[in-house]
Amino acid sequence: MGEYLHSDATALAGLVASGDVTPAELLDLARTRAAAVNPKLNAIVIPMDAEADRRASGELHGPFAGVPFLIKDLAQDYRGYPTTRGCRAYRRLVSPSHAAVVERFLDAGLVIFGKTATPEFGAKAITESALWGPTRNPWNPRVTPGGSSGGSAAAVAAGIVPAAGANDGGGSIRIPAACTGLVGLKASRGLMPFGPQVGEPLFGMGVEGVVTRTVRDAAALYDAIIGPTAAATYPTPLHTETFSTRIKTPPRLLRIGYTTRSAINPAPHPEAVAAVEHAATVLAELGHHVEEVEPPHDDARLARDFLEIWFAKAAAQVDEARRRTGAGDSDLEADTLALAEIGRAAGVVPLFRALDEVNDHVLALERFHRSHDLLMTPTLATPPPAIGSMTTPPLLQQAARLAAKARVGRVMSRMGLVEQLIEENLGWVPYTQLANLTGRPAISVPLHWTADGLPLGVQFVGRLGADGDLLALAASLEEAVPWFHRYADIVL
Repeated sequence: MGEYLHSDATALAGLVASGDVTPAELLDLARTRAAAVNPKLNAIVIPMDAEADRRASGELHGPFAGVPFLIKDLAQDYRGYPTTRGCRAYRRLVSPSHAAVVERFLDAGLVIFGKTATPEFGAKAITESALWGPTRNPWNPRVTPGGSSGGSAAAVAAGIVPAAGANDGGGSIRIPAACTGLVGLKASRGLMPFGPQVGEPLFGMGVEGVVTRTVRDAAALYDAIIGPTAAATYPTPLHTETFSTRIKTPPRLLRIGYTTRSAINPAPHPEAVAAVEHAATVLAELGHHVEEVEPPHDDARLARDFLEIWFAKAAAQVDEARRRTGAGDSDLEADTLALAEIGRAAGVVPLFRALDEVNDHVLALERFHRSHDLLMTPTLATPPPAIGSMTTPPLLQQAARLAAKARVGRVMSRMGLVEQLIEENLGWVPYTQLANLTGRPAISVPLHWTADGLPLGVQFVGRLGADGDLLALAASLEEAVPWFHRYADIVL
């Protein structure tokens, strides 16, 4: 077990390839670890034991043959199992086919033995659904592991698996990675496969991916899953050099602009500021040109555009849940119903205005990247908040249900609810939505720990297609400021 806990996925795959360990033995270790820590964390919510035993006892191929793995219970469908999306309405609806990204996980030889928790429809930066309950952070079970890939991040940080499936529509890979001390890359738009169940989610804002403890695992896993499917809506140019090869060469000296400023949270926590300042010092020591800059975009406007798209998506998701499952209001969370009602009442004009304004945010970043290779920010504006601290009080939940039933979404908007949602839900994570709306790649790297011993990631945003550059920089930072050894500090 000690060797398992201190090996990344690449190392475990090497042990299987050399015959030093079998896939079944690794699966047994993963399950043993899960049995010890999952009751405290609530990371794995759907076990897949029969499928895992079948694969572990069969012939496996691929770069990660025999390595235990978990997938997210959102958009990562596995044939014969439900994908609940963290929603009570979907708990009995079985997936008829694998998602394309799951097919690629399987082709890589991974042994999937469970699905991880997510908030309802992945719509929050915390993982506390009414269906599954709260998922906790292995570094401190009293605080959140982030969301929406919080279950996957908690499982990796706790040593159940060295890597796990995740996806990101507004920060859902990078936020939990930052909360739990992991590497989290949100890839460029178009690199990740989608389907066959859906096309690109959220008008291209959503991407599939993984959370890992090491950069080399991230590089190799993305090598295994990137690329379009036959049903893709446009071609995706791929680099001739793999990410795994790219990270072996230190990046050229880069011009990096950093900022901690945000109109959404004008006073980020001192630890978030310290995280970026420390990263700036390390980068300068590595020879990069680092300077403080003004935020290159209007983040208050971007936040509103982001939420207008989410409101419309929430309305569509509620409608789909009712149509496919016969769900009533009691099968959906009050917050979801409130968001959906705002989106329904707003109509199509705010949605299309937000989509049109995406071009303005793209142009703002393009102007920034004329003079700077990367934008550096905190991943989080505050340390991970306490479990339950962001839960809507029962009386307000009841009011939200009544308002949704009465179809008073316009009144809710006029009462300033949108501004309140921006402040409460994006206030601690104001930096991540930029990469989703613009389609740019962004990575969170665990470079800082707070005085209380909690991880706090630093984010880098690059030009479209600069995924390899981000991974190469992350690899050089991993060498300069190692974090893998911090695993031993986890308290459960």
